Amino acid sequence: MSDVSADLQNDQELDAQNAIVRALKSLPEDLRSRVMESACIFVGMDSMDSLRRAIGITVQAPSAPQGATFRPNTRDDRVGFVERTAMTPKEFLLGKEPQTDVERVACLAYFLTHYRETPHFKTLDLSELNTEAAQPKFSNASVAVNNATTSGYLVPSRSGQKQLSSLGEQYVLALPDREAAKAAVERMKKRRPKSSAKKK
Repeated sequence: MSDVSADLQNDQELDAQNAIVRALKSLPEDLRSRVMESACIFVGMDSMDSLRRAIGITVQAPSAPQGATFRPNTRDDRVGFVERTAMTPKEFLLGKEPQTDVERVACLAYFLTHYRETPHFKTLDLSELNTEAAQPKFSNASVAVNNATTSGYLVPSRSGQKQLSSLGEQYVLALPDREAAKAAVERMKKRRPKSSAKKK
C-alpha cells in the first residue's frame, strides 16, 4: 500500500471513530450498549468484542481490589464503552500513564473536557484536578500548561482560559500506546491545510 493510500485509510479510520464518539455521546448511557449491539448485527459481527477488534481498539483491564468496580480507560473510551460518570481522575491517569508534565496536563485537560463537562479551564483547575488524581505536584503548573500549549495539546480559549485542542485529544485517546499517539499527531499535522506561499 502506498503512503498516500495509507494516509487516506488512516484519515478515514479517524473520521469514523470521531463520528462514533459524537453519536454515542448524544445518547443516554443506558442506550449506548443497545446501539452498539445493533451496529454489530448490522455489519455482520457477532459481538462488540469483534467491533472493537475491527476498529483497532484494545482493552487492557488492570487488576482491582476484590469487590471493587474498576473501569479502565485505555483506548476504550474512543467509542464510548466506558461509563464516564464512573471514571475517577485517578483511574483515568492510571490508565493513560503520562510520563511528562506536558502529557499529564493533556490528560487532565481531556478529563475536564469529557468527564467534568468543563471544556474551558484555567491552570488552577488543572492543578486541583491533578491533586484529586493523586498525582505528583507540578513544580511549576504555569510552565507545564505553557509547554502543553506550545506542543499544540492546548489552545487559547475565552477570558484567558485554555481548552483541549484536536491534536491533544487524539494524543490522549491513543495513550498509553505512545507509538500510536505519535502516529495520531503525525496524521493530524498532515491534515492541517498548508499555508499559502508568500508572494514574491
